[in-house]
Order: sequence, then C-alpha cells, then structure tokens
Amino acid sequence: MKISRIAVVGGGIIGTAVARELAHRFDDATVTLFEKEPHLAAHQTGHNSGVVHAGLYYEPGSLKARLCRVGVEKLVRYVHERGVPYQECGKLVVAHDTMEVERLEKIHERATANGVPHVKLLDRHEMREVEPNVRGVLALHSPHTAIVDFAALTEAFGADVEAAGGQLRFNSEVAQLDTLGSEVRIRLAMPGASESMVTEDAGSFDLVVTCAGLQSDRLAVNSGLDPVPKIVPFYGDYFIIDRPAAEVVRGLIYPVPDPKYPFLGVHLTRRVDGALMLGPNAFLSLGRESYSRGGFDLSDIGSTLGFKGFWKFASQNLGAAAREVRTALSPKAFIEEARRFVPEIDPMTVRKGPRGVRAQAMDAQGTLVDDFVITTRGRLTQVRNAPSPGATSSMAIAEHIVDQAVAALR
Repeated sequence: MKISRIAVVGGGIIGTAVARELAHRFDDATVTLFEKEPHLAAHQTGHNSGVVHAGLYYEPGSLKARLCRVGVEKLVRYVHERGVPYQECGKLVVAHDTMEVERLEKIHERATANGVPHVKLLDRHEMREVEPNVRGVLALHSPHTAIVDFAALTEAFGADVEAAGGQLRFNSEVAQLDTLGSEVRIRLAMPGASESMVTEDAGSFDLVVTCAGLQSDRLAVNSGLDPVPKIVPFYGDYFIIDRPAAEVVRGLIYPVPDPKYPFLGVHLTRRVDGALMLGPNAFLSLGRESYSRGGFDLSDIGSTLGFKGFWKFASQNLGAAAREVRTALSPKAFIEEARRFVPEIDPMTVRKGPRGVRAQAMDAQGTLVDDFVITTRGRLTQVRNAPSPGATSSMAIAEHIVDQAVAALR
C-alpha cells in the first residue's frame, strides 16, 4: 500500500515527535504538520516544569511504565546529540509522617520493578547529604531524574521533520477530519471564524495522526468520533525564585502522592536556566488556553459545566478542591506548602511565575483518565489522552502511535 501524503495535527512535543517518526519511517512520503499557532510548543509543552521523569510511580508492566523507561533512554541520547539543554539533577520524594512512609516504600518497590536505576530510600540524615535544606523523615532518591527544555526539544524535532523533506504549516487550525475510505480530508478553520463558519479544504491524505492536546475531544467530535473522554482543563500556577536565592534547592523535591487527591500538590523544581520553580497547584481553569490570571473563555466554561462527568468528579473530590483553593487564592499558602519541605525558602525572594493548563481527560463517570488513549479508524489515528510522562516518553510514544496507525492499514 503506497503512502505518499501524511498529515499530523498538533505541534506540541508528541505531535512533532510523531511527525518526525513518520518522516523517517516513510522517506518517500511528504509529511505535513499542521499547527494552529505561529510556532511549536505553544501550549502544554511550553508551559510545564521541564521534568524528565524516571518512571517511579507507574504500575509495573503498564504502557506508561514501559514507554517512560524506553522514552528516557531515547531522549537522553537525542539531547546529547543535538545539544538540547538537559541536566541530570536528581529528585527526592519526601515523606513527613508514618502514613507517607508506607506509601513511599510502595513507590520504591514500583520504581525498582520498573527498572529505574539507582533508586534508594534515605533517612533524614542521608537525604540532607543530597539536599542540605530539605526536611522530612524518609526520602526516595532518584539520582537520574532530570530536567530539560522541552520547547527546545520540540523545535529540534521540527527541524528533523523539515530536514527529512516534511513541512511545518503554522497558523493552520484543523477544524474537521473527514474519513473517506482511501483517504482523510482535512478542513482548516478560516482565520477568525467561529465553529459554525465555512472551513477551508487543505487536501486529502493517505494517513493522518492527530495530537491535539487541549482540543483533542473537540476535534474528535467534529470528525464524527466519540465525545468521551472529555477534556476538562485545570490550570497550574508556578512561583519562581531566581538565582542566587534559588540555590536553596539543588534538584527536585516532591511530596508523596496522596491517593485521596487527584493531583500531586506543590513541589520544587530546578530549571535548566538555574531558577527554582514552586508548583504547580491544580484548579479548574476558565479557559483551555487561558494562561493569564483572570483570563476566561465562555465556550470552554460552558463545555465544562455542561459535562455531567465533571459534576460527578467535583462531588467526589470536595476535599481536594478545598486543598487546592487555598493555594489558588493565597500566594502565602502556596509558598508555605513549599516551605514544608524547605523552610529556608525566603518568601521575599519569591515572585509570580507562569501558568500552565493541563488537558485533563475525564470519562462519563467523572473518573480522571490516567493512561494513554489512542483510537484508530481506518487511516485516521487520534491521540485522545497523553498525560504525564507524555513529554518524557515522546519519542517512544511516537513509535507506538505510528506502529498502531500503520497496523490499521493492513
């Protein structure tokens, strides 16, 4: 079966990695990447903490665990070849009480089963040899957890696509995909058009993969596919400590995940530029792409509030909402969460940082979809959910997605 025209929708790290994989695998085909913004990595990829996860938490044998470890190995080789900013700064997951210690010991068992190298439990004295200012009773140390500039990594993937003869089409928002048996027709939204207005025909393709992130459910519905899982956006704010005050933390310091809460809570992360990030928290966003505080989108609000699954989720997570609203409304409470781990943080050195928006997939029962969701219909493959460690695993995920898309053609 001849494949001559291929399209990828979405210029985040996963979409660009998929385009790169397709360009290398089908060297006789032309790969076109459609991105609605004027540059790559404009949304989730460019608004995250930059952590390269080692695979501590995931169920052994799961797709997440396997793709994370394979993805890390591929990413490390690639960044060194391409000179993408990358630092192996290490990570501590810190427990403060008996209950957290029990959960941390189970995480250690999972990490070991997943093949995470050199993970070790440290007592209160040993952990301070790694992070002199940290406080806790037990910590899990992952010395090879790293940080990277994911936006720069995505740009490198994009350059590989172009070097292989592919095209990056910016300012090109895909509004609809029509599956026509032997091809998939792509229709673009007219600039400034509402959802109901006429679209522009961008041509037909032999194979199409969509990685639309925050808009993945809408694109699926517009293409005649299942509306669930639904994307419910949650924002995460960060605070920043610049150098030299940032030296109070050497690497990454995380809380022990609490199964009562759907989100992790505030943690401390060094960036490749030397600054220290506090956060993120997690609270319902009033817009899927609202990165400024106070920003909102009425259609996004209506989409969330009109989804019954969201109300089921909300009713089941009142305690989590109470925890998150404290940090959402009070910078002081936000900073104090970080100071539980590092009391030496001086609040006077902390400034407001960026905001990210997470594309949280949710099912009809209000359950957060925790694993990758990839659906295929003929020549169209859609990535409906690619949660953390999606960026870390991007090169391995790209191989997996392309394998699935190609298998559907046979």
